[in-house]
Amino acid sequence: MPAADFDMNEIHWLMDMFNTVDVGLVVLDRDYKVCVWNGFMENHSGLLPSAVKDKDLFDLFPSIDEKWFRGKSESVFVLKNRSFTIWEQQPYIFKFKNYRPITGKAEYMYQNATFIPLTTTTGEVAHICVIIYDVTDEAMNKLELEEANKQLEQLSRTDSLTKLTNRGFWEEGLRREFKRLKRNQGCSTLLMFDIDHFKRINDEHGHSGGDMAIRHVADLLKKTLRETDTAGRYGGEEFAVTLIDTDEEGATIFAERLRVLIEKSVIFYDEQQIKITVSVGIAQYDAEFTKHEEWIEATDIALYASKEHGRNRVTRFEPSMKKTAK
Repeated sequence: MPAADFDMNEIHWLMDMFNTVDVGLVVLDRDYKVCVWNGFMENHSGLLPSAVKDKDLFDLFPSIDEKWFRGKSESVFVLKNRSFTIWEQQPYIFKFKNYRPITGKAEYMYQNATFIPLTTTTGEVAHICVIIYDVTDEAMNKLELEEANKQLEQLSRTDSLTKLTNRGFWEEGLRREFKRLKRNQGCSTLLMFDIDHFKRINDEHGHSGGDMAIRHVADLLKKTLRETDTAGRYGGEEFAVTLIDTDEEGATIFAERLRVLIEKSVIFYDEQQIKITVSVGIAQYDAEFTKHEEWIEATDIALYASKEHGRNRVTRFEPSMKKTAK
């Protein structure tokens, strides 16, 4: 084969590979005008090489973050070093639609990119090549895994019946608040309450009726909470609320509002009415508490006092109650 024919074949092979390779290849000059545009870019943009040649990249694709793109490119032009970007930093450079069947949930193509300096025979960098990699599959797998882990974490800290936080997660929050108060000498109040005569509800309406009563109380509690408060199901029919930056006066107002709301509400279950009341105990943070469990114990003593004195009431903790409780 003559040398000229061999050279022509080489050029043909290179052009064929250039247009069929499964990555985007774009060459830009110093003014960000498009010089080269391969088949991948044509297929995903719908623009022929002849339509983009010598055109300003940012005029062609206004969705490109121009400031960011210039920042990445200028370092390549000036320092003559390669630069890389991944989809976690910038989901895409060119906002192409995603056509992959496996990752059909993705609205657009996630992209990694490499910026390569193209030097002349004199060592000048007058052009750069931007290589675009479609990493939609990888990105979607990672995002779906992160979402699944997030859901698992949410499930691990949520009580399935009430959708409030479970005891473990709520108590961990109380422990953090206790440490904060120890450092800053602030003021927060703990509130605990349970449903009066809950065994009677279970006996008369079955466990399904009891579950409905618990969910009903939890829903009313959620409506009463402020954004800063944290509530959890402490166990069985008992609930706990940490009232952040609230003294016992404010906590009493909150507790009375909740108690009255629950007392006036009605549950209809199996064509029967279920009336509910709750007994509430509250205890303000005391600097003499050495651990958060003492705070819980004080609140529980106040709750016990509410039950001892007729139920359906709010009781504040007093240090003298400890002797009575013993």
